[in-house]
Amino acid sequence: MISDDRIILGLLALVLGFVFATRDRPGWQRFYIFVPIILVCYLVPSLMTTFGLIDVSESNLWPVAKDYFLPAALFLMTLSIDIKGILGLGSKAIVMFLTATVGIVLGGPLALWIVAQFEPSIIGSGDTAAWRGLATLAGSWIGGGANQTAMLEVYGYPLEGFAALLAVDIIVAEIWMVFLLYGAGAHERVDKWLGADSSSIARLRDTMADYTASIERVAKANDYVLLFGVTFAIVGLAHLLGGWLGGWFAAMQGEDATLASEFFWVVVIATTAGLAASFTRARELEGIGASKFGVLFIFLLVAVIGTRMDVTKITDAPAFMAIGFIWMLFHVILLLSVAKIIKAPFFFVAVGSKANIGGAASAPVVAAAFHPALAPVGVLLAVLGYALGTYGAILCAQMMAGVG
Repeated sequence: MISDDRIILGLLALVLGFVFATRDRPGWQRFYIFVPIILVCYLVPSLMTTFGLIDVSESNLWPVAKDYFLPAALFLMTLSIDIKGILGLGSKAIVMFLTATVGIVLGGPLALWIVAQFEPSIIGSGDTAAWRGLATLAGSWIGGGANQTAMLEVYGYPLEGFAALLAVDIIVAEIWMVFLLYGAGAHERVDKWLGADSSSIARLRDTMADYTASIERVAKANDYVLLFGVTFAIVGLAHLLGGWLGGWFAAMQGEDATLASEFFWVVVIATTAGLAASFTRARELEGIGASKFGVLFIFLLVAVIGTRMDVTKITDAPAFMAIGFIWMLFHVILLLSVAKIIKAPFFFVAVGSKANIGGAASAPVVAAAFHPALAPVGVLLAVLGYALGTYGAILCAQMMAGVG
């Protein structure tokens, strides 16, 4: 059994390298359609632990991932947000994106309440309270992996039960993904039912292609040093201010209060710093791949979390699975209802939804299903999802905490 962190990190890097080296190869593409990449990156490290290949009982990889990789990922993913570009998508795109977010925020407490009427024990208490675990689902479905990890740490849900919630996350989200891809292939009929005019999508395609080309450039060593210098300066600042604010609220509200958590403030500060920087010239760092490094940190987080999960717990989730399906159903009904009212094209429905549920990993895939040049639209809205993920998930979690 391997317990040396240096070797374990090497194995995790090998897993990630293999997954991303094979994701675009013809023989593997079909496999990853049915087994999402992020699930593989969770599952393989988990199997390493379950079958005794590695031992992380004394590992320090999680504190490093939590304290360094996570705030760095949040900053880098929100740094690249282009507020003007998002507003340029038109009001219907923004309305559908925000409707998707509201559907997740409100759907969580509603689904928990409905299932609790039939299975009161699902509510739980203390560290194992359902709302704490479901907060990770809210983080994933509004933002992405970084937001999910942030909620896992902020609310302290036991990792022993996280595997079950991961199963809910993957299964429910991927079923909805299939429907969206099918709808993309028949979007003319769906647009007709919605009464939408999709001619604006062609103009949007050209606009996004021009934007992507305008910010891309060949990076130099100086650019990467600057990017990492700024990123980890923000990480340090987030911990400094987080310690002060957490201590102050602990003195005011007690050690158990959410606002007394230093990590809560680290997450909020890193996200807010990224948003603030997006209004400055720092956003130009996206031209050298700021968000790509953010994705790297997210998948390192995913792999490290995988080493701490017990896959045998995945079957212990019937009630959580019911919550997930009801939650998603509410999200879909709300989306289609609003789209019908404002006559929004199905493109905005699909991309707005996946920019929340799936984030940068799947929103571009759905957008490209309509037209390859539209993939950047998915990226753009997904980045907005990363920005809102922290705040939306916290709001949803507090609402779910009131269910009981």
